[in-house]
Amino acid sequence: MTRKGNADAPQRSCLGCRTSKDKDLLLRFVQTPDMEILPDLDNRLPGRGAYTCISKQCLAAAVDQRQFKRSFKQDVTVMPSDQLVEHVRRQLFGRIINLIGLANKAGMIISGGSMVTDALKGKTRPGLVIVASDVSEAIGDKIIHSAAAHKVAYRVAVTKDDFGDILGKAPRSAIAVTSGGFVAQLLKAIDRYKNFLGEV
Repeated sequence: MTRKGNADAPQRSCLGCRTSKDKDLLLRFVQTPDMEILPDLDNRLPGRGAYTCISKQCLAAAVDQRQFKRSFKQDVTVMPSDQLVEHVRRQLFGRIINLIGLANKAGMIISGGSMVTDALKGKTRPGLVIVASDVSEAIGDKIIHSAAAHKVAYRVAVTKDDFGDILGKAPRSAIAVTSGGFVAQLLKAIDRYKNFLGEV
């Protein structure tokens, strides 16, 4: 069994691939009072947990191999693997949307390709740039290159319409998040989502 992460941190094994990792690098699942297995993305729910890598493949393998039943040592209700994978995907995606919405309400969002590009050239640069996944290659590359040149973290996630819906505006090709706590939270949320989909 391989180990990844800090050896001093609490370690758990993935039910899908059996790799041992820090708990914070895994997805936690708990058993409800109704004996149903549900994800605990914040690692806050009480009771014993079972873990998988942040990977749809590992989660599907854990379900298909009936590993949750073995882990909890009793009959439990588990969604079919495709349904549980989609359930977790929606939750991870929802976290990104919610964080952008909260950052917007806090006045920490700059939106629109030209506005983001101008912010990257300003004296007070943003902490994170998020480029829409369906933006044109020319616009996306311009924003990404500018972010990289100014040493600002960037990610590609969600769509132009998603940005518009969150902000209550027309579709946006990109947003920038001013420096603050939302930057680290969004980086983690986006990376977890992409890891789950196998895009990282």
